[in-house]
Amino acid sequence: RGVQAHRLCPPRGAGSSLEPEERSMEPPAVPEEEEEEEGAVPLSMAPGPVGCQLFGYVGIEAVLDQMKIKTMKTGFEFNIMVVGQSGLGKSTMVNTLFKSKVSRKSSQPGQEERIPKTVQLQSITHVIEEKGVKMKLTVTDTPGFGDQINNENCWDPIIKYINEQYERYLREEILITRKRKIPDTRVHGCVYFVPPTGHWLRPLDLEFMRRLSKIVNVVPVIAKADTLTLEERAEFKQRIQENLKTHAISVYPQEDFDQDPEDRALNDRIREKIPFAVVGADQEHQVNGKRVLGRKTKWGIIEVENPAHCEFPLLRDLLIRSHLQDLKDITHNVHYESYRVRRLNESNQPG
Repeated sequence: RGVQAHRLCPPRGAGSSLEPEERSMEPPAVPEEEEEEEGAVPLSMAPGPVGCQLFGYVGIEAVLDQMKIKTMKTGFEFNIMVVGQSGLGKSTMVNTLFKSKVSRKSSQPGQEERIPKTVQLQSITHVIEEKGVKMKLTVTDTPGFGDQINNENCWDPIIKYINEQYERYLREEILITRKRKIPDTRVHGCVYFVPPTGHWLRPLDLEFMRRLSKIVNVVPVIAKADTLTLEERAEFKQRIQENLKTHAISVYPQEDFDQDPEDRALNDRIREKIPFAVVGADQEHQVNGKRVLGRKTKWGIIEVENPAHCEFPLLRDLLIRSHLQDLKDITHNVHYESYRVRRLNESNQPG
């Protein structure tokens, strides 16, 4: 009996198939010392503080220098499109923005420029370098837009071009063996030139911005704003803002894409002044002993970079100095993403 009792009642802690089922269903109790030794983290542990004080220099900030060095070596791409009627100063404005001859006029010097009968898109690519940073700039012009008596569907070639660049990027992206860096030809920003009529937006302007604002970042500007007085300019801007609000046209920067309160506050100040009343000039003049970009009239010199004369500095800061990366991010994360989803859904449909 003693031997049988010993077999039926094994010592505590030893594994045996003869133990009752109620006992085997309970998880074994693990002492706290064993958890600490094995490095297990209890589920009830509260997350640590967001900011942790360091007791010495670690070098985390050096990642910014690494990103800067890598960007300076590889450079980056920026693609801009200018749309508007002939004679509104699109090429001059682009030359003024980048302070170099990057418009289509500079590609064929000495030849008379002829306006085509239909909208024909022309793209010119330049590599601009400033303080060691290289930028591959592509300027796409749209000669012939809005120049005809019947401008019906004149925006179709522009929409087709923008979608073709999305399609080209998508094809490179879905390849099995794709490039480390996919060439980016997508349009990051479209500057739309509004004629300085001083009245309301034309149906052509409204329809273009309504269609294009869904697939690209549209920045409207009032071209040749020096033809308006300050009072006329302020009234014209207010009317354009009312037109955009009435027709639910969301131009850049869009309210839906503001990341945090600081971005919203900055973009709100920008949205109050859109469309920018700009004046373009690619010639220098002497003003108070300084060389400035401007247009010379019989009343004086209109300084392009003087905020008291025009709002060109606001446009330059928006496109280059403060929101260039944001333009590229919204193009990739919003406009291109919606195109990619639509195309993949179409390809997955049977038949």
